[in-house]
Amino acid sequence: MPPRAMGRCGTRAWQELLVLLGGLWMWGSGAQPTPPSPTSSSVPPLKFRLAGYPRKHNEGRIEVFYNEEWGTICDDDFTLSNAQVLCRQLGFVGATGWAHSAKYGKGVGRIWLDNVNCAGNEKSIRDCKHRGWGNSDCSHEEDAGVICKDERIPGFKDSNVIETEQSHVEEVRLRAVVSGAQRRLPVTEGIVEVRYKDGWAQICDEGWDSKNSRVICGMMGFPTEKKVNRNFYKLFAERQQLNYRLHSVSCTGTEVHISMCTFQFYRGNSSAACSTGMPAVVSCLPGPLFATSSTQKKKQRQQQQSQPRIRLKGGAKAGEGRVEVLKNNEWGTICDDRWNLLSASVVCRELGFGSAKEALTGARMGQGMGPIHLNEVQCLGTEKSLWSCPFKNITQEDCKHTEDAAVRCNIPYMGYENLIRLSGGRSRFEGRVEVAVGAAEGDEPRWGLVCGEGWGTLEAMVACRQLGLGFANHGLQETWYWDASNVTEMVLSGVKCAGHELSLSHCQHHGSSLNCRNTGTRFAAGVICSETASDLLLHAPLVQETAYIEDRPLHMLYCAAEENCLSSSARHANWPYGHRRLLRFSSQIHNNGRADFRPKAGRHSWVWHECHRHYHSMDIFTHYDILTPNGTKVAEGHKASFCLEDTECEEDVAKRYECANFGEQGITVGCWDLYRHDIDCQWIDITDVKPGNYILQVVINPNFEVAESDFTNNAMKCNCKYDGHRIWVHSCHIGDALSEEASKRFEQYPGQLNNQIS
Repeated sequence: MPPRAMGRCGTRAWQELLVLLGGLWMWGSGAQPTPPSPTSSSVPPLKFRLAGYPRKHNEGRIEVFYNEEWGTICDDDFTLSNAQVLCRQLGFVGATGWAHSAKYGKGVGRIWLDNVNCAGNEKSIRDCKHRGWGNSDCSHEEDAGVICKDERIPGFKDSNVIETEQSHVEEVRLRAVVSGAQRRLPVTEGIVEVRYKDGWAQICDEGWDSKNSRVICGMMGFPTEKKVNRNFYKLFAERQQLNYRLHSVSCTGTEVHISMCTFQFYRGNSSAACSTGMPAVVSCLPGPLFATSSTQKKKQRQQQQSQPRIRLKGGAKAGEGRVEVLKNNEWGTICDDRWNLLSASVVCRELGFGSAKEALTGARMGQGMGPIHLNEVQCLGTEKSLWSCPFKNITQEDCKHTEDAAVRCNIPYMGYENLIRLSGGRSRFEGRVEVAVGAAEGDEPRWGLVCGEGWGTLEAMVACRQLGLGFANHGLQETWYWDASNVTEMVLSGVKCAGHELSLSHCQHHGSSLNCRNTGTRFAAGVICSETASDLLLHAPLVQETAYIEDRPLHMLYCAAEENCLSSSARHANWPYGHRRLLRFSSQIHNNGRADFRPKAGRHSWVWHECHRHYHSMDIFTHYDILTPNGTKVAEGHKASFCLEDTECEEDVAKRYECANFGEQGITVGCWDLYRHDIDCQWIDITDVKPGNYILQVVINPNFEVAESDFTNNAMKCNCKYDGHRIWVHSCHIGDALSEEASKRFEQYPGQLNNQIS
């Protein structure tokens, strides 16, 4: 071997040694050697997306954004290990399969990778062997697809790149130039600017029309555009040195992002561009939730008086959730077949938000209950309401609730997240709550703590939403075990939230007059947030089917009395003689959320009940009440505490919780806990109830002890008629399942207003 060659080999060996020692470079080899990846700081991160049709949100043709261009991956030598790496880069925990031969349709543009060979544990597809970027002998008929596990990596930030070939324009903003508007949020009017290099550039308004404005307003979180006074801006533009980036923008008005419209870039010297026009200016109308002026609020109140026919459920933030529609006085869901951004945008705008950021399939926002009303909704994007779009009525065989459609809408930037922060926690999802006060007056904000007194799950839900961290797992009244930051002063007390507010400042509180018994940092409010939450619902028909009366001898009720499952008058009964009259029924409690339902208390504080031979993990899990039509309680029962377990589950879901032998307690997503009518305490003691017409009400998790994504569906109501001997239970339904009109009819059914049977 010539000395030079030896020298080269020696150098190579030395380089390989450096790699082993320092991990500075990553070498790849494949069908043809792949050049070493440069260090990450000099390489823009790769972007990935799923495309094609038909597909769910977690499957599709895999496309990669490399060298400023979207392209596909060839299926030659493709493996499940490749799919694992790619699914993780898309934000899913892993892959369940992959597809060949353009199963999701043929892509366009470059085929960036071929003969990819990953071990499966690589952090990026860059680290796998392949033929080299753009080096392929394939056609688009060989485009590879992946099927990912429908579980997101916690904390993974979704890429905000919309599926489009022209993704050169990503960030857009409205720059307010009117002095009053500059301080106010949301910004509803201003000059449209696009991110360019390290700054912002304008769009020439030549040919600009209301359809373009509609697209911009949708991106900014507003449902619609309005006319703007261009004269003021003309004067402003004449005095400014402007830098134009785009011109000849032409949108149809249905696009969810300006990058999906046709437009042209200015090349070269853009300061002299747009000689005949001025910068594009847009003015938008905010939806009800973000209205600021009194006129807008008045309009909003008028709109709210009419019953909405569409709503979002189960989302952590404003403008996201499972789509539910009202049909025949009953709320139901939409099947995700053909569900896309156009239809999702119609929903978003109808609800007072902007265009859709994502059209979600596969019950990504949890499963609904009740009927599935619509299927194959296909909006053009111009409709004022989802009900104006073509759709198919559905038969039960077509769809299941595992295919419920959901949306994420663009909402206006309000800056609420800048007024709250967490300190002392072990991760960014937990900590002591610190809030900024005084920022509204234009002063420098002063940071302080929140009094823990009265702080609970509902308040924590609002804090987590304001922080952008999803749902609350726990609201903590004491935080002595977390490190204190330099913030020690309490500035907020008496916080009481309904749970739907966008900011803690929207909740009731004591204002500037602080009233807190314990003002030390250890008594400051804290939160633990989570991206997902459970959602419990009672299976209403089962209550109706199983309700009956039993006269049970007192000598069989000692155990129940010990657990406080009888009415108070039972204490004065002539034990063990006589009996108690019990209304018995089965209750089947489903977890339809996206996280397991776990008791708040840890195992160390569960209580062993000798009588019933099991551990109680929650003090109060369910309230059972008999109410008069005006809401007066005439009898009550409750599961004083519950042994929570998975009695049965849906297909493909494994049981995880079992009470026996001090087992873990909880309810798995997709499972239910069944309490049969014939077990102790599964009743209401109606011994003292007079004959009449009543409402039977069951409320799960009544004290909001455990966080859920939706508390509005925790109550179930039935009509019941009692004649002193028999009972009829009918019209059982979940509290938010019916229209307002149907609910009123339910509350006032004939005979119920007269409580006594004549």
